[in-house]
Amino acid sequence: MKLTEDYTAILISVVLILIAWSGITFWFPSISWNNLSELTTAIGSLSALNIVILFGLSFLILWAASFLKGATLSLATSRGYLFIFLITFIAHILTGFSPAKGVGLEIVIFSLLIGLFISNVLSVPAWAKPVLQTELYIKIGLVMLGCGILFGDIMKAGSLGMIQSIIVVLTVWQFCFWLGKKFGLDDEYRTMLASAVSICGVSAAIATAGIIKGDNKKLSYIISLVLITAIPMLLFMPYIAKAIGLNDATAGAWMGGTIDTTGAVVAAGNMLGEEGLKYATVVKFSQNVLLGFAAFAISVYWTYTKKETTDKPTAAIIWERFPKFVLGFIMASLIFSFVLPTDLVSTLKTPLKNIQTFWFALAFTCIGLETRFADIFNKDSKRPAAVFLIAQVFNILVTLAVAWIIFG
Repeated sequence: MKLTEDYTAILISVVLILIAWSGITFWFPSISWNNLSELTTAIGSLSALNIVILFGLSFLILWAASFLKGATLSLATSRGYLFIFLITFIAHILTGFSPAKGVGLEIVIFSLLIGLFISNVLSVPAWAKPVLQTELYIKIGLVMLGCGILFGDIMKAGSLGMIQSIIVVLTVWQFCFWLGKKFGLDDEYRTMLASAVSICGVSAAIATAGIIKGDNKKLSYIISLVLITAIPMLLFMPYIAKAIGLNDATAGAWMGGTIDTTGAVVAAGNMLGEEGLKYATVVKFSQNVLLGFAAFAISVYWTYTKKETTDKPTAAIIWERFPKFVLGFIMASLIFSFVLPTDLVSTLKTPLKNIQTFWFALAFTCIGLETRFADIFNKDSKRPAAVFLIAQVFNILVTLAVAWIIFG
């Protein structure tokens, strides 16, 4: 038996949905602390058994995924998986720090930072490298993300948010792609940057990289830019919105359309109040929904413009090159939106969100461990950074204008 990584990610995601349905917890025990004394007490109260079960179950899933792809993981690789598991667990503990919660710092940010520290200051042990399967973890997380993208919730909250998202995504994507050409970037860089700025940040960059088989070093650099930029945006945009007199709906829609991580959007929305949080979340989810459609469009565009022969690409070629994990994302969203009973979807919402977060956190740990600043932050990185920052400013201004017209 041998499956592609995309089909493996979809199959594993089905298993994870069944695990969530069975009631098995697939997340670290929650933790909250303000100082070292509270941290010590909180760690001491954690259930070691739950953590061990999570480790064993997730390693078994990783082993099964490798088997499905035609490879094998020996028991010795459990040491490497324990290494990235513990890093991710430490990142989870850091997210429990109250000031970090207050500004919306998510586990993926801490996972990335710890991984970057080890990779660039210390060293990554050779025995850990076989389990640094970043793309697999990301694809599982993206398919699971589809379970939480419910079309019904978005339409109930307001179709205007979807209208704003469509206008902004199309406008900002085209601008960033054009700007990248002016700065002399290759099509690969331009496409990933445009998706990251315009659609939904990290998830869009990752999905686009999978579609076009993008360079992982470029992807790591873009992810770093997205996460670094999100922090000052979530801190200052709520105050700017109040200073310029935006109502809560307009301010929420503005931030939901520009801040690139869901946690940061929620944190910024909370600073506005209930109304602002509602519209920030609606617009953010609307952009997440567009990820599947955008992925299909990018796949078709890339197939036609980067074809290896002079023959016109056929439907079969487009299907062959289309990333199947994106299909899994779309199918999960459709099934959870229109097929499953509402009560069941509501019951599974939190467990599935925890599973998605777990695999994304593992992925970001691996991204950090595989990224070396010496390779990506050099003289050649100035142009992509300039394109990203200029496009992000353009995104902020365009989204503000559209949000003000629609909600103001």
